[in-house]
Amino acid sequence: MAEPQRMQPLTCSMNDAASSIGVCRTTLYNWIREGRLETRRVGGRRLVNIASVKRLAGVE
Repeated sequence: MAEPQRMQPLTCSMNDAASSIGVCRTTLYNWIREGRLETRRVGGRRLVNIASVKRLAGVE
């Protein structure tokens, strides 16, 4: 019987996004303000759209 595929996460934390592309959180906030990075607020947390991180990194 084949194992079901796991869903890939759609968002990550600001810290994870910053470390994955090698920039500081301040740079992420600048990119958010410029509209280059998509985020969502969930409760008190700001989560970064992984697709937009990949786009900035040139992966996608």
